[in-house]
Amino acid sequence: MKKLFVLFIMLLSFALVLPVSAAIDVPKNHQFADEIEYLMDKGVVRGYPDGTYRPNVPVTRTQAAVMIGRLMKLDDTKKATPFRDVPAAHRASGYIAEAAKAGYIKGSENGNFRPNDPIIRGEMALILERVFNLEFVSRSFTDVPEDAYYAMAIRKISAANITKGYPDHTFRPRQNVTRGQFAAFLSRALEPEFKNDAVIENSYQKDKTKTYAYQSADGGTAVHRFVDVPDRNGLRMGFMWTVETKGNSYEYFEMEDHQVFAIGYPYSEFDIQLVYPVQVGKTFEVGLGDDPVEYTITGINKTVETPYRTFTDATEVTIRGGAKYYMAEGYGTVKSINAQGVVEGELVSVK
Repeated sequence: MKKLFVLFIMLLSFALVLPVSAAIDVPKNHQFADEIEYLMDKGVVRGYPDGTYRPNVPVTRTQAAVMIGRLMKLDDTKKATPFRDVPAAHRASGYIAEAAKAGYIKGSENGNFRPNDPIIRGEMALILERVFNLEFVSRSFTDVPEDAYYAMAIRKISAANITKGYPDHTFRPRQNVTRGQFAAFLSRALEPEFKNDAVIENSYQKDKTKTYAYQSADGGTAVHRFVDVPDRNGLRMGFMWTVETKGNSYEYFEMEDHQVFAIGYPYSEFDIQLVYPVQVGKTFEVGLGDDPVEYTITGINKTVETPYRTFTDATEVTIRGGAKYYMAEGYGTVKSINAQGVVEGELVSVK
């Protein structure tokens, strides 16, 4: 009997650290298999004793606090919490108390945390915004009212390539978050590789794991890398594209939804580069003030030669005055030509 008990404990221990490749309900081709495995390796998420991960099961508010606690290496020692419905004896009181102290989670106005309630997508956005100290915003989704308490947080996780929303331009903020989705959101906040998954179909955004080099008319080279930029002068920076050219550098980030592709700059404005759906003859304006500049989509599936490669599916945009630039899916702008027909910049390498 004692031997059977010991065997049971060994099997249980193995199941509690079960790798995703062995989780019977997360096959390798699962939508979030890589993200779940990544977080399992970091000890942030765990499977169940029966060998499952249950990716489609909603995440409770307690489970969210525990995952965030493991990620941020908070003290899990049981202790008193600021919430009336989470006593010190609660199994996750340590993580909940510490996450509340850090400002990552909050309760209701009545002082309750509602530990067993599922967490909704809007509240998840709030947690991610607080944990990763996100600053920059993108455009909102059609089903997120501007005055919603989670509206700004949703715009921030969109700008950070943590979410792309749904094809119908919605975010569905009141929908429950599943364990698989939560793993995806956390992974995208942590690693550029997973941010590549948070893009719309036929996206023009560049691959965030690669380095892009562009040559200018004067022979100079600008190198673009997606990196975690250190905070500067008390301002939060985070992941964004960094450009190094002629001993100088600057940062930008790509903003894209189902309506526009734009380039944003830290603590500044953003410039629209393309509007969706891409159609010849469609116009849009760029710039602020009383005299914005008109841009027109003048060609699709254009053949454009660059030192890196020949693109046969480029979109041509003409600026009022005659300058043009060409964009390709997965590469952003690959070539720009001034009004006199001189190449001002073009893609020379991707590594």
